[in-house]
Amino acid sequence: MVIKEVKDKLKTSKGPVALALHQGTGFKILVMGFNKNMVLKEHKAYLKSKLTVLEGAVVYQEQGREVTLKQYEEVDIPVEVPHWVVALEDSLCLLTQGN
Repeated sequence: MVIKEVKDKLKTSKGPVALALHQGTGFKILVMGFNKNMVLKEHKAYLKSKLTVLEGAVVYQEQGREVTLKQYEEVDIPVEVPHWVVALEDSLCLLTQGN
């Protein structure tokens, strides 16, 4: 019940909540929850990654690039590129990482 757990933790969290939904050798799938206006601070991906919005809307940003994502839309995240995410509304996303 990972998705329910993320939603429950968001009720009292001051920042985004991320929990592993599934992982194995060389890959990981995270459920990420955001309340409106929450920001996932700038960081880098060290594995090939994709962010998919299940509910809500977020903005994926990296220097010189901004992508607004709504329900069922996704963006590929380049390896070693600083990026961050801002929630436009309460949102639930999947982050897939690996080859």
